[in-house]
Amino acid sequence: MGEHGLPEGVSLYQVAAVLIPVAIITVVLRFIPFVAVRKMQGSELMSMLGRTMPVGVMSVLVIYTLFSSSSEPGGVWASLAAVAVTVALHWWRGSAALSIIGGTVAYMVLVNLVVQPAHLML
Repeated sequence: MGEHGLPEGVSLYQVAAVLIPVAIITVVLRFIPFVAVRKMQGSELMSMLGRTMPVGVMSVLVIYTLFSSSSEPGGVWASLAAVAVTVALHWWRGSAALSIIGGTVAYMVLVNLVVQPAHLML
């Protein structure tokens, strides 16, 4: 190991020459969405995205969960039951937080307490 714990042939200047531009680019890329939202505030596009994005994101997450749960303990049935609990809670109270938390708890209970994993069923 060389000076400052760096590998032989690598100087502190070389490390800084890589890390400083990477840090600047990272900060700028994270800052751009906030500037764009401020500039577009009140536009029809932002209004439409505000109405449709939450439903779109939740739909994608539900579809992904259902397709990826076929090999998990409880399979698709535990996922479908948790989706039903989520929908019922949202219909009952209209609270996204309650629906998401309730559906997650229902899924975890079904997978861990009710549905026995295959290796325990021998």
